[in-house]
Amino acid sequence: MSESLDLIKAIRSGQLDAVRSVLDAGVPVELADGQGDPGLPMGIACFMGFVDIVRELAARGGRVNLADNSLPTSPLSMALRGRRTEVVRTLIELGADIPAGTVTGLSDQEVLVAQWKACRASEEKAAGGQPLVEEIDMVGCFGTDTQVLEADVLRAAAKQRPS
Repeated sequence: MSESLDLIKAIRSGQLDAVRSVLDAGVPVELADGQGDPGLPMGIACFMGFVDIVRELAARGGRVNLADNSLPTSPLSMALRGRRTEVVRTLIELGADIPAGTVTGLSDQEVLVAQWKACRASEEKAAGGQPLVEEIDMVGCFGTDTQVLEADVLRAAAKQRPS
């Protein structure tokens, strides 16, 4: 049980390296809370606002969705209760479902882009990790009309938006 407590302590203190060490030692990522529901580590990381730890837990099998994300113990609800909009954005990028009527603290555009990133990540995973879109690394963008680029991204995201 003390190893489980070590994970909780590492998460609460925001120490990503300590979280990795404890998980590498074999502590499960899905520890149960006081009511026996799994997901305590993810819930704490979401409430505390530690985006890097949320990503690490998700990468190791931590669930970002419950059967009902409007439950108070869901990762999304915990992030909303903690007023952690960056964590909310990250959860959406990781594939979290947003229950109807949920106020996320993000603009509609931010939610749309995060959902597009989630779709893109799942497509890349299905393609064996190969990027589906060529990334362009520009040293400078003087004179580039970024509004046109942003409009193209938003149009693509709207086409892929989950119903």
